[in-house]
Amino acid sequence: MAMLATLGSPSVLRFHKPERLKTRPSSQLLSFVTSQLSGIKISYNLPDVAFVKPISSPFTPAFQPVARRVCPFTGKRANKANKVSFSNHKTKKLQFVNLQYKKVWWEAGKRYVKLRLSTKALKTIEKNGLDTVAKKAGIDLRKE
Repeated sequence: MAMLATLGSPSVLRFHKPERLKTRPSSQLLSFVTSQLSGIKISYNLPDVAFVKPISSPFTPAFQPVARRVCPFTGKRANKANKVSFSNHKTKKLQFVNLQYKKVWWEAGKRYVKLRLSTKALKTIEKNGLDTVAKKAGIDLRKE
């Protein structure tokens, strides 16, 4: 910013801005006004017009989430355990569930259903049937 010094008396210096810098450009004025109004909510009444849906679609992620290491039928998940060395030094480790991808015949739907389930759930399905185990777990096989 350019400042001009004028001598009024020998001991006093007076500084003032030139006349051309007193008017602010519109971008500076706009940023000043928005910074002053940043905490204020402005409300206005809309005319009685039918609500128009926004053009943009709802947010959908570009990738599908990774399947967790949990059996949907039994609810089994990783167990926290200690790994014990020869010197009895204990470090934390996870014991994961034995999950397998398996195609199981669904008698009611007359088709195969591809599932990711634990081996314990597979034994339970062989014993009780897919329909009863899925109903007990609250899983809808028609979607899959």
